[in-house]
Amino acid sequence: MNTQISMVSTEDLMPKDHAYRHFKRLINFNEIFKIVKGLEKEIGRLGYGKACLLLCLMLQFLEDLSDRELERFLRENNTGKWFAEFGLTDKTPDHTTFCKFRKVLGTKRMGQVFEAVNAQLTANGMIKDVFTFVDATALTSKLNVWEERDKAIQAGYETFNNEVAKNNDFAADKDARFGSKGKNKFWFGYKKSVGVDMQSGMIKKVAVTSADVTDAEAGKRVLPKQGMVFADKGYIAIIALCTALGLDPMIILKANMKEKDRDLDKWICKLRSPFERTFSKQNKRVRYRGVAKNQGAEFMFAVAYNLKRAVVLDEERRKFSHA
Repeated sequence: MNTQISMVSTEDLMPKDHAYRHFKRLINFNEIFKIVKGLEKEIGRLGYGKACLLLCLMLQFLEDLSDRELERFLRENNTGKWFAEFGLTDKTPDHTTFCKFRKVLGTKRMGQVFEAVNAQLTANGMIKDVFTFVDATALTSKLNVWEERDKAIQAGYETFNNEVAKNNDFAADKDARFGSKGKNKFWFGYKKSVGVDMQSGMIKKVAVTSADVTDAEAGKRVLPKQGMVFADKGYIAIIALCTALGLDPMIILKANMKEKDRDLDKWICKLRSPFERTFSKQNKRVRYRGVAKNQGAEFMFAVAYNLKRAVVLDEERRKFSHA
């Protein structure tokens, strides 16, 4: 019996029109890898190179995978191996490696990855500082607060609230707090604020705070450097700040304010509504405990969101150029 051996690589198995190919065509990842320069010693102990581990982290948020799911995805999915620069027969990392790498990388460097990707998208003309949509959404902790409530009551407190949550004796997540939106929506966890480019729909800035921080206070962290700022009435308190920074605030006013222009407010609402989809694609249950870890996760979610959005815009631009 004759046995034929075929040499096949992940490149051979990768579809020519796959989104991962678009990502690597739009972004120079070698520039991104420079962010982890100097961490070779710590990363080397994990048994894998800085490039593949950083790509694995991006892949986790591109596909919305847990550490264990990512381990299996890389083991079984050839497109994932191609993106993370593994060969067909290479041993891929286990779930503990991803956890250790995130700890080595840290929130600050995840933020630098986000900024570096956005810098390239800006250079490509995809992100602009002209019109910015600012808004916030709830991020709910996975914790069941009944246990914390019972501990607080046993200690003599009437209930488990934000003041009690600050006491480290009761809260499993030291940074999580109760938040509210209006009179009927309450949650325990965090608040995510974003500044979105209204021309591309991409996230320019993202900030995570505890849930009890007001929209206006959190919104200060995601203001653009220039242009118009569109926001709802929860951001009235930053109008003066926007003006002082040279920004043009297009913020909906409350009904009892003399300057309120209902026609202007309708126009603002109409312009804002398409960009609320930024929140619709995300699981609102946080993965981690603590502001820092969840801030890092939101940086990487924003990277994944912007890469997917960039592919859509690039395809639209190509079709237009050939029309």
